[in-house]
Amino acid sequence: MQKKNTHTKDIRVLLYNIRSAHNVGAMFRTADAIGVKHIYLSGYTPTPLDRFKRPVKEIAKTALGAEKEIAWEYQKDPEEIIASLKEEGFTIVGLEQNVRAIDYKTYTAPEKLLFLVGSEVEGLSLELCALCDVLLEIPMYGKKESLNVSVAFGVALFQLLDR
Repeated sequence: MQKKNTHTKDIRVLLYNIRSAHNVGAMFRTADAIGVKHIYLSGYTPTPLDRFKRPVKEIAKTALGAEKEIAWEYQKDPEEIIASLKEEGFTIVGLEQNVRAIDYKTYTAPEKLLFLVGSEVEGLSLELCALCDVLLEIPMYGKKESLNVSVAFGVALFQLLDR
């Protein structure tokens, strides 16, 4: 049996206004692989359980059980989550193409990190970007100039663990 890799960082994730349940499930699965401690769902992001506490099949299908392994909670207002974690000493890192953003490969993650991603179409609002201590971007070389949010999530988080 292969020993599971571990890291000491307290990495948490905030998914804001993610429209696709498939993307949410994929991010749960990636978060589990990375060792994320907690996922906060906010805005209109779907949760692993519907309002009747039944599993959401699209999330379950792509998460492959990771939604049962990682602690998660829903809170409509992302600003409250951010403020609370800042008080606990977390660095707030957003993934967004922005004039303030730095290349994700150059950033070294602190011990306590809240990683924030936003809507598939609109990304993070200017208000949420302003609440971030750091903004990271993945350089784009093609014509589309973007990645699927769940792919960008995985690319950036795995890089953060390697630094």
